Amino acid sequence: MVGPVKHLQLVVRRIDEPVPGVRRLWLADREDWRLPSFRIGAHIDLHLGRHLVRTYSLCNDPQDDRQYVVAVKKEEHSRGGSQYIHETLQAGDVIGVSVPRSGLELSSTLTNVFIAGGIGVTPFISAIRSLERDERENYILYWSSLGPPSLIDMLQPAFSAGRVQLYDTRREDPPHLGSILKQYEDNAKVFCCGPGGMLDAFENLVADWPDDRKHIERFVAPKFVPDANAHRYRVVLAKSGREKEVLPEVGLLATLESMDADIIVSCGGGICGACRTPWSEGPAIHHDRVLTPREREREVCVCVADCSGARLVLDI
Repeated sequence: MVGPVKHLQLVVRRIDEPVPGVRRLWLADREDWRLPSFRIGAHIDLHLGRHLVRTYSLCNDPQDDRQYVVAVKKEEHSRGGSQYIHETLQAGDVIGVSVPRSGLELSSTLTNVFIAGGIGVTPFISAIRSLERDERENYILYWSSLGPPSLIDMLQPAFSAGRVQLYDTRREDPPHLGSILKQYEDNAKVFCCGPGGMLDAFENLVADWPDDRKHIERFVAPKFVPDANAHRYRVVLAKSGREKEVLPEVGLLATLESMDADIIVSCGGGICGACRTPWSEGPAIHHDRVLTPREREREVCVCVADCSGARLVLDI
């Protein structure tokens, strides 16, 4: 019996740089076969080198099943991913790419509002393109940019129709998030992605909002602080039967890595979902920002997880 596909081998068909410092990649099957479908706002992992796996948002319309498109800003303090993409990766290279996962849940009854800062627009482009294609003009995009808009060509229909409001913070003050949110009150579901300061402010402003009316996408995981009350437990790998004690000062992720467990880690902070793993005994303690309550009943993001029982059995 063949197991699930871990990742695809795709060729970098094309690379461009819509604005300085942002590289856009077109990834496709080498024989132009259709690619696995994806939901709006989905992510893929790029396997860029030995133990270098990074997660990026798909920017193309989900109906576009012959390619995956991602855009990557070169970060000054790169953890390796953006540096590799900007300095090493070339058109024609073949890389490992995960099957797309996750996605955005749009509201069918409320206005969908997207607030993005700079490259933070990437998680929302596929949603906006899909809404535009389906003539669902019930969204507004506020884009606070630290420079020229990098992917405006992918939003051209919405931009031409006046549904994109640009704020170039080189020339004007950024929009006041509180004022934007006050415009919609109970009539919107709001999505936000951008620099850490913007996200922290947004998170504070919507702290009392129902979960189904807000969505935050982070590029950088908040610093994970281990639980001071964590206790020892054993982690068991169900398929091999191997097990090992997890010490509070070591943590689950480092323990799994010492066991050479079959996991993929990208963000290391519970925001991307690359390391989501099935579990069958615990119960698991969840610290991620990815999984829904229902998903947590059977999966756990092991990079920030713990266990409240005597052992955590992972189905790997």
